[in-house]
Amino acid sequence: MSIAPTLHRYLAAENIQYAEIPHDLTMSSTRTAQACHVSGDRLAKAVVLRHDGGYMLAVVPASHHLNLPDLKERLGEDLVMANETEINRLFADCAHGAVPAVGRCYGLDLIVDDSLRAQPEVYIEAGDHETLLQLTHAQFEHLTANAPHGRFSMHDGRGTSTN
Repeated sequence: MSIAPTLHRYLAAENIQYAEIPHDLTMSSTRTAQACHVSGDRLAKAVVLRHDGGYMLAVVPASHHLNLPDLKERLGEDLVMANETEINRLFADCAHGAVPAVGRCYGLDLIVDDSLRAQPEVYIEAGDHETLLQLTHAQFEHLTANAPHGRFSMHDGRGTSTN
């Protein structure tokens, strides 16, 4: 499948430079990081949330779990995880569960965990389970420009688990 068409068009329109990293089929962001020999701290995973009658993405490192109570404190109690049917509808040109950590091209707002903003490079899903996109820090910042950010995730082993 490679890069989802919506994502591909958006990256081209925004003049985002990236490297494609093919890998064996994986079904979790942690396994993808392992397969590509990259730090889970640098692989941005997108968690789809329902909020204020719409949807948004919380972008956290693959090595972390979303701390939903912290995010609810910041964004409000109406924040819940989207279900699989909703995710499949929003990301119709992506493989099931391979959500790119880019919201604008899918009409979604983002909130980005601060720990990703400190990385020299960031990797994102391409919309399948066999391709990662490697972005420079500057390219990732461009894709997430104007998105609110904060600390709302914790390293694996503690907190609310979401993959």
